Amino acid sequence: MTLLDHVFWSSRISREALASGSSFSKSRANAAVAGMLEQGVLEATGEQVATGGRRAETLRLSRNLGVLLGAALGATGLEVGVMTPDLELLAHHSEPADVRDGPARVLSRVRTLMRELLKQCDAKARDVIAIGIGVPGPVDFGLGQLVNPPLMPAWDAYSIREDLKVDFSAPVFVDNDVNVMALGELWRMQRGLQNFLVIKVGTGIGCGIVCHGQVYRGANGSAGDVGHICVDPQGPRCHCGNVGCVETMAAGPAIARAATEAATNGQSSLLKQMLEERGALKLQDVAEASRAGDAAANAIVQRSGALVGQMLAAVVNFYNPSHIFIGGGIQKIGPLFLAAVRQSVYHRSLALSTRHLEIQYTPLGERAGLIGAGVLGMQESLQMREAAV
Repeated sequence: MTLLDHVFWSSRISREALASGSSFSKSRANAAVAGMLEQGVLEATGEQVATGGRRAETLRLSRNLGVLLGAALGATGLEVGVMTPDLELLAHHSEPADVRDGPARVLSRVRTLMRELLKQCDAKARDVIAIGIGVPGPVDFGLGQLVNPPLMPAWDAYSIREDLKVDFSAPVFVDNDVNVMALGELWRMQRGLQNFLVIKVGTGIGCGIVCHGQVYRGANGSAGDVGHICVDPQGPRCHCGNVGCVETMAAGPAIARAATEAATNGQSSLLKQMLEERGALKLQDVAEASRAGDAAANAIVQRSGALVGQMLAAVVNFYNPSHIFIGGGIQKIGPLFLAAVRQSVYHRSLALSTRHLEIQYTPLGERAGLIGAGVLGMQESLQMREAAV
């Protein structure tokens, strides 16, 4: 890891800590830091950290380097943001979107929002260091292209990089949305956890895998596609063509379908009222009914959590992570879903696998994907910089 990597992943670090945490000698590290300060690559923050003696000044990536652009695309929404090199969010915007509208239309909107947000920050396209994008489907990371994405078939092999080149010359990095969320959590913890999972439950279900402090993508970029693990051989047919996939039985659309049935079958007067008032039920409606104590909504939430937990138990037995962070629209439901997941995982997993396992919602919450997109852009641009030296 280079000195710049150490600074980036440490989110402000003293010169002493930088020297001790790298393979450089103290004198070599100090000389390198002095050079990077002079070049404007690093800057002193003016903040200080207590070291037991004289308080040490901290370093960060210089804001004169420019800004990062991040975009987090979901099946039903998008978020775009402008960040500093050390991931401070300067401006952001989120709105509903449908990825089934196709890449040309969705990315045109993304480019428009990027231009508008840059203007808000008094920045220009030439100031952009890198662009990171998370998308809800399997990605060939080297090419930056989606490969047969079940939720967004029109995007297959579409060049997102070429599309964004219409407005930006900065390098573009594309990854699966849950991998990007995992990067966000990895950065938040300054790589303090080495082996953990991030699960996103929304329109689909996916998993970001962090192994030995790095996002693991597999041989072709499809690692973590857990939404198509079978939890019921007699279950309904999934859009992938198989039956009983956890995604088709426990993700947002399945929860909404079950709630609609409960409303029309007279099982819940509250869900019936919501259906009549809103025309259709969504995951957030079930979350609202569950928080209000509706028995039918609670039963739907618990069943979904149990099925997700059943799938995760197999993954936990196989991978033995220290933590599982759950994100996506499901976070709106609150503790009931989390409790059902935990109960199922702890019941079905081996005792050794769960002895120190922690399962919780993603601390970054709704910002996980956007922050992760910034991490992706900065991390990869630093690696490009190192390769060019």
